[in-house]
Amino acid sequence: MPPVFAHGRLRLYLLKLLDEAPRHGYEVIRLLEERFQGLYAPSAGTVYPRLAKLEAEGLVTYATEGGRKVYSITDAGRAELADRGGELADLELEIRDSVSELAAEIRDDVRGAAGALRREMRAAASASAAPVEDASWAAAKEELRKAKQEWKEQARRAKDESRRAREEAQQARRQAKEAQERAREEVMRIAVQFQEQFAKSGGVLGNLAGSWLGGTGKDTTATTDAASASASTAAGPRWAEDLAPTGDPARDLDRLLDRFRDDVRDAARDHGVTPAKLAEARAHLAAAADRLAETLRPKR
Repeated sequence: MPPVFAHGRLRLYLLKLLDEAPRHGYEVIRLLEERFQGLYAPSAGTVYPRLAKLEAEGLVTYATEGGRKVYSITDAGRAELADRGGELADLELEIRDSVSELAAEIRDDVRGAAGALRREMRAAASASAAPVEDASWAAAKEELRKAKQEWKEQARRAKDESRRAREEAQQARRQAKEAQERAREEVMRIAVQFQEQFAKSGGVLGNLAGSWLGGTGKDTTATTDAASASASTAAGPRWAEDLAPTGDPARDLDRLLDRFRDDVRDAARDHGVTPAKLAEARAHLAAAADRLAETLRPKR
């Protein structure tokens, strides 16, 4: 029998089934059998240990109903399912191929059994001088007819399942591509706006970095405006000047934010953080966050 699930893929498909609805273990086994049109059914020794492992990893949880565990997917499980959307689409195609291979094996078995039956009937007719009774011939023909009919029905169901899996995989790929394109356009739009406003503002990130790194822990409430102006002049233009532009505004923004975070953490580690410094830092961060939000917000 060809492998139905590649290594680790049954785990992903169990998350998909539980994302559709909460289910108990026997229902998962029965649903897998239905998805494969009765051509494949995993054993309890295959499904239940994997459900237990998913529960131990925090991807699924369960509640006891009527003496049975009913499993449900968690937010962490949905996050993994979303991250592996492309892999899930490939898995749907693999299932279609597995169904086709299993149907082909059944077809070959039916053909082989039918051929063997014909040969045995011919051999029996040749070895016996007496004619074969009409009832025996009729029974053999009926068995052959049923075998052919069963093979045709399974082949039809396998073909329908393959078509459905292919359509679902194509739709999933199309939706994922559209979502990525929309996200990319939104990031580019925000990055362009931020780049334009950042150039006009004289370097908000530079002002914040200069205020934080130059702070002494004293109360500077009365001199905030003067300190901001001084930081804009002294620290702003020089801060992070070693980060050469990449041509991608969104990536440049991420690099600036990473540098800012590292500088603040270094300052805190080197000079320590007191309650007074924390309060002052919170005020600086709130002001910077407001200014950055205003910069990135579309102008009316």
